[in-house]
Amino acid sequence: MAALDRWERRLTSIAHVIPYFVLTVTTVVYSIFTTHPASERWFTYGVVAFGYAWMAWWFTLHPAWHKRTELMAVFIGGMVVFYAVLGLREHWFGAVSFAVYLFASEVLRGRWMFFVVAITAALATLSLFGGYPPEGAEAAFWLLLLIFVVVACTFTYVGHVTTEQSRLRKELLEENEGLHAQLLVQAHEAGVQDERHRLAGEIHDTLAQGLAGIITQLSAATPADWERRVAVATGLARTNLTEARRSVHALRPPALDSAALHEALDEVAAGWSALNGVPVSVTLTGSVRETHPEVEVALLRTAQEALANVAKHASASRVGLTLSYMEDVVTLDVRDDGAGFDLAVPSSGFGLPAMRHRVHRLSGALFVESEPGAGTAISARVPA
Repeated sequence: MAALDRWERRLTSIAHVIPYFVLTVTTVVYSIFTTHPASERWFTYGVVAFGYAWMAWWFTLHPAWHKRTELMAVFIGGMVVFYAVLGLREHWFGAVSFAVYLFASEVLRGRWMFFVVAITAALATLSLFGGYPPEGAEAAFWLLLLIFVVVACTFTYVGHVTTEQSRLRKELLEENEGLHAQLLVQAHEAGVQDERHRLAGEIHDTLAQGLAGIITQLSAATPADWERRVAVATGLARTNLTEARRSVHALRPPALDSAALHEALDEVAAGWSALNGVPVSVTLTGSVRETHPEVEVALLRTAQEALANVAKHASASRVGLTLSYMEDVVTLDVRDDGAGFDLAVPSSGFGLPAMRHRVHRLSGALFVESEPGAGTAISARVPA
């Protein structure tokens, strides 16, 4: 959207320079080839200077006036009179009609736009003939007049339609951006409930079960095996402490506070690999660009959840993460060569549902491919 705005501003700036350029070129040509006396030439230069001043004052120096119909009517009326005087004095200035066409198509609408364009085309024809033609040349004059008027009105109509379509497309893009921003706000609000649901699942699947295991081991300890049971309980406590820290970390990933998404993924993968002793490769494809913070958080948390599932269930020997920036979406793929599972068998865990909820609330999609003994591949795709 920003790139489109820049191009529109550049094209508009070029269009606003064209009238001055045309008037300058025709004045130079007139100065080189004219045979008028000095007094007539200086009168013509005075009219040209008036044209520069008129365009600068009414149009260039006061852009806020472009939307005021009554002021633009005065401006266009002055441009028509200016062109009539200049064009009928010397045919070299016939090309100045382009300036009137451009101004009329920008500040006028409807029948008034075509009326001014037709009047200007008629004046251009008179300029070409040096005024109304003598007897015997009327047919050529009226034929050229018809051609000039039809061509000028046709090009003006095409330009008007093109401009209107561009304006409508821009409004639709702005509306889509607004809807997308609103969707992200709603997703953020819904994310609070999703995080509560995810954290409840984490507590149920890991912390609660681990604490229950610790209590079981300590309650069943006897003088004969207390050392072994205490060691098992200690191991469970360490594991649950790690899970608790991971759950708290997932509430608000600090890795994104000072790093880009791909850098944060590198950090998370390196930490997970060091903890679990499984090598992790992180691959980046496409051109990195700034995305909404909700998108980055969703993808990073999806990666954390996927790696946690690999650690708990996969028994993998290697894991690969791929972050891909495409034209209008960002995708995250997490693959492992672990045990895999049967997708047809319902899972009682909260990992995959939490990932799916997190991605779906951003109008994204989550795809899972797995089968026993063949590893697992998870792909999250969200709008950029």
